Amino acid sequence: MKNMKYVILIGDGMADYPIPELGDKTPLQVAEKPNMDQVAKEGANGLLKTIPNDMEPGSDVANLAIMGYNPKKYYTGRGPLEAASIGVELKEDDIAFRCNFITVHDGRIIDFNANHISTSESSELIKTLNEHFKIGKFYTGISYRNLYIYPDKRALKVKTKPPHDIIGEPIEYHLPSNGETAKKLKQIITESHRILKDHPTNIERSKRGKLPANMIWLWGQGQKPRMETLKEKYGLKGATITGVDLIKGLGVYLGLDNINVPGATGYLDTDYKAKGKYAIKALQDHDIIFIHVEAPDEAGHAGDIKEKIKAIENIDSKILGPLLDELPSYNSFRLALLADHPTPIKVGTHTPDPVPYAICGENVKKDNIRSYDEESAKKGRLGISVAWKLLNKLIGS
Repeated sequence: MKNMKYVILIGDGMADYPIPELGDKTPLQVAEKPNMDQVAKEGANGLLKTIPNDMEPGSDVANLAIMGYNPKKYYTGRGPLEAASIGVELKEDDIAFRCNFITVHDGRIIDFNANHISTSESSELIKTLNEHFKIGKFYTGISYRNLYIYPDKRALKVKTKPPHDIIGEPIEYHLPSNGETAKKLKQIITESHRILKDHPTNIERSKRGKLPANMIWLWGQGQKPRMETLKEKYGLKGATITGVDLIKGLGVYLGLDNINVPGATGYLDTDYKAKGKYAIKALQDHDIIFIHVEAPDEAGHAGDIKEKIKAIENIDSKILGPLLDELPSYNSFRLALLADHPTPIKVGTHTPDPVPYAICGENVKKDNIRSYDEESAKKGRLGISVAWKLLNKLIGS
């Protein structure tokens, strides 16, 4: 629609299961979120299937779908998205792996992000890894989220596992498998422990009471994807607001403007107000804005109920509230509110369950839902939809 403004606000991992400590309610059901509830009351509600059958419930798959692309057709792996976000151009045979700095103890992963190691500390460790390993190349990303490029497309067949899914389990059961290339990658991972455990950066971290980043973990590999830009596919000029590399990587491949927001950390301490402020500014010269907030997901992984509720309330008051104040100044707008996947407190990792979503704005027919949450959404008039059709619904409904 001509001159229409579109906003898609994504609370990563925001959906959950009922929690006994909350009276068998979810964080969304107990959080103070008047603006989310306003969207639900003034719009249409339903459940959104963001993870296609037989695909892993990752934020990469889910957000690709939310942005309007069928993951079954376009998804090639997490690593290439992170490569794009930091400006690493992949060659034909290059396979990009996500490279986490992790903490291991007695042969088990005890922290998948090494106490949220700083980017500057990661950079020092990456330098050492590149000095030691002569196959492929490591690149510094943000915090524990880094990159490894392996120059052989046979690495596509290797089976890997996300480190956040195997906390507390023996690493020997979850190292790369399936073929000779897997053996080489397995050796790199295990050798990294010897190299990093006594690294000066880790010695200094231990002095400060921080967990050491004493091993790498390679996972989420893929090759460079090929896809139409959002402008070519939908005729919309778009932008992203996020602190997470993989979302920025999606933005690169889809031809979106990745808006750099100071203080957007991709963690619990992200600057919510800044995200809201920059999103409002970006609306002036973009047709659609994707606002992604990682904090609820981080709280879900940590099993922290209080922080998850706090993250939801911060999204509501510091991002959604200002947006709802600003959007009516445009002649016409539509806003979609959703999670990309659940990260339930009692599970501690992603699940593929459909998530609640709500759409409000011009010519959106209301239903009788009064609250934005998992149970209320089941009764909404939108029913259950697949996420990669959301953008068509938002544009055309």
